[in-house]
Amino acid sequence: MDLWGVYLFHLVFFALQVVLSAGRDCLVAGDSCSSDETCSPRLRTLRQCVAGNGSMKLGPGARSQCANAVSALLSSPLHGCQCKRGMKKEKNCLSIYWSLHQSVIHGLNLVESYPYEAMERDYDYVRLASITADSEAGMVTVNRCLDAAKACNVDDLCQKLRTEYVSACIKPSAKSGLCNKAKCNKALRRFFDRIPPDYTHELLFCPCTDTACAERRRQTIVPGCSFEGSEKPSCLTQMRICKADYVCRSRLAQFQYDCQPAESSANGCKQGNYGACLLAYTGLIGSSITPNYVDNSTSSVAPWCSCSASGNQREECSDFLEYFTDNVCLILLL
Repeated sequence: MDLWGVYLFHLVFFALQVVLSAGRDCLVAGDSCSSDETCSPRLRTLRQCVAGNGSMKLGPGARSQCANAVSALLSSPLHGCQCKRGMKKEKNCLSIYWSLHQSVIHGLNLVESYPYEAMERDYDYVRLASITADSEAGMVTVNRCLDAAKACNVDDLCQKLRTEYVSACIKPSAKSGLCNKAKCNKALRRFFDRIPPDYTHELLFCPCTDTACAERRRQTIVPGCSFEGSEKPSCLTQMRICKADYVCRSRLAQFQYDCQPAESSANGCKQGNYGACLLAYTGLIGSSITPNYVDNSTSSVAPWCSCSASGNQREECSDFLEYFTDNVCLILLL
């Protein structure tokens, strides 16, 4: 890389680190910037600076223009803007966020942050993270999965949205005879974005002692329509599809941050937060990398993809897949 590339890398990397502090809504910040005669052109310039070879279009003065754009935007309404997971116009909000947080600058990968605000409600993370614990020896066992389903059915909104995604995920298309995967995934995202973890986590992670229960859990909460296909695609392909979509890219970035493993941590999670990892995991359901239990005999989870044909990118592919299959932070929760 030439000196210009190194300079631009450090310049924008610095901007990305500083830009995370304020936490205002990106939609509001975007509207404010677009109506400001100084902010709007600076944002367009920065997009060219970070969009591959876009800086080439800026001509000989690119270095100065990029520096000025970064400096101006750090004091603009876009400084530190964030989005709420599941918010109305979420994709629009995320498009504004990622315009300032590109992951690849002149071929260099940055560690991506994620754009979501912290959940406002203080969930009982200890309880949610331990719901898969087996009953104490000698006690009469209960069917936690059945209890979770009953609890959801008693709550009007939980029952309504669960019925919607079950219907969307089993109804065959008149043209293909198969379910509409896009419609199924949309309904799943709506369910997990709008229903509190008190219900969704009980359904997702309830313990099973026999294969019939495990298969029912696997097919009920994440239907095969949203998850499986006739053949497993490459995980690299699924990652590329995910990163091309603002919502999926954001959910993946959050998952990789909140579920980052650390052997030295008491609970296996670098961030030390069971609940945050569980919430990040559920945020992936309904995306191109929807995770699910891989069979009905274990608690192993993974997206429906393979690294068998990844060639010289095998390490990158394996790193992605092992975030699900060999992640001490996640495994201790399941």
